Amino acid sequence: MQQRPGDPDWWRGAVIYQIYPRSFMDSNGDGIGDLAGITARLDYVAALGVDAIWISPFFTSPMRDFGYDISDYRQVDPIFGTLDDFDRLLARAHALGLRVLIDQVLSHTSDQHAWFTQSRASRHNEKADWYVWSDPLPDGTPPNNWLSIFGGSAWQWDSRRKQYYLHNFLGSQPDLNLHSPAVQAQLLDEVRFWLERGVDGFRFDVVNFYFHDQQLRDNPAWGTQRPRRDFSTPLSNPYSYQQHLFDKTQPENIAFLQRLRGLMNQYGATTSVGEIGDDDALAVMARYTSGGDKLHMAYTFNLLGDALSGRHIRSVVETVEEGIADGWPCWSIGNHDTPRVVSRMGGPAAAPELGNVLLALMLSLRGSACIYQGEELGLSEAEIAFERLQDPYGIAFWPDFKGRDGCRTPMPWESQSDYAGFSRTEPWLPMCPQHTPRAADVQQLQGDSVLNRSRQFLEWRKAQPVLRKGAIRLHDAPDSCVLLSRSDGDHILLGAFNLSAATVELARPFAAVSLEGHGMAGTLVGEMIVLPPYEAWFGAST
Repeated sequence: MQQRPGDPDWWRGAVIYQIYPRSFMDSNGDGIGDLAGITARLDYVAALGVDAIWISPFFTSPMRDFGYDISDYRQVDPIFGTLDDFDRLLARAHALGLRVLIDQVLSHTSDQHAWFTQSRASRHNEKADWYVWSDPLPDGTPPNNWLSIFGGSAWQWDSRRKQYYLHNFLGSQPDLNLHSPAVQAQLLDEVRFWLERGVDGFRFDVVNFYFHDQQLRDNPAWGTQRPRRDFSTPLSNPYSYQQHLFDKTQPENIAFLQRLRGLMNQYGATTSVGEIGDDDALAVMARYTSGGDKLHMAYTFNLLGDALSGRHIRSVVETVEEGIADGWPCWSIGNHDTPRVVSRMGGPAAAPELGNVLLALMLSLRGSACIYQGEELGLSEAEIAFERLQDPYGIAFWPDFKGRDGCRTPMPWESQSDYAGFSRTEPWLPMCPQHTPRAADVQQLQGDSVLNRSRQFLEWRKAQPVLRKGAIRLHDAPDSCVLLSRSDGDHILLGAFNLSAATVELARPFAAVSLEGHGMAGTLVGEMIVLPPYEAWFGAST
């Protein structure tokens, strides 16, 4: 058993850099990023000043959902390389001081997984109950009204068993039945395999989808009043019309998460990040991270919408603080499932500098944080023609919802190279022409670039322990701004953030002097904090 050395609480306040392998770096010229490409660019990641990387799925898969449909949990898909490539990546990351988290997709598999092949063969084999099967209603229709996030019913008919199977996503992603003790034991073994290989933790995909209501009760409708909804789905998706009381977030999940945490605790300084999409996601995050015996931390989609509003951000943070007790959030403003943050929150003509103030704000909240590849470059959402779409989600809901391809386009590394240095050949998704001038090599040479300002802020944050673990309080401010303080004993740090394109003046809530070195351009003039567009100011109490 490989014990992880170091502080077991290293993850509290840590910054995690998310890598989407298909689009990070292609080392072999096939147009698809791979593990060797990640290894080749790890020096760049380490230079950002982050603590860890999270690598999205690279396991064997038919790639209908680009790796989130796993057909073998223990093998690397050939398009990404080999297990030896992963071991080299892990060793290089550790040599650079980076921890490594990998995705684990435990709620469902590919329909090409050997488990499902056996399960669907008959109703009476060893794995017959490893997936969620149900007889049809007397009229042949599905057993209830549950919907798939990717469109249509969550039930797929199988002519072999003459039953329906549950799929919360694509029909080719059947849901595992975690009510089966054998399935739980097998999934824990899959996690153990990677712990033994040396990974430092996991990002658990759709962690509240593990269990379903065994009575298969219908979900009720929201009706005309929808005080809460799942921020992970667009309103154009009928999935958002239901209250998801029975298809996910079941009470049995708590005990399984405790088993998962118990396994991870055997390996020392590991960590876990759970993804939560739910009608009341903040409350679920509190339950799933409290007590020190379930997830280490979790993130929700509440800051992954398009609300560039100080009022909304304050509401989310205060709701978390009111309910999370000893739990721990992991903040995210962008990932591989949502449009890029500068476009999502600032519109198509948003200034790249918006990325700097949003990053500074996220890294000033109490909790840990995930940075999605390219946010440190201020990349905008790519526009992709329908004919080039790869994402089945976007194809199904086009044009009201264009899917996730716009945030998954290749990283721009070298502005003068073919395909911006990502690959020697046409990439799997087109290189966004607006990204090439923002390539890493260009920004490296610009002192005030989004990249260099991101690096400066991350380096400064390391010297501010109050920002990693201190308490937080939100103060009154205009809706275009966020004003917060972080405190640890007598040490109080004040942060002010302007999310608008206009200069704003704010009164200090208490006496504070300016702090330097963070790279943000706000100033203190007399008693007032003066914030230029998309800038921040930091001060310390006197």
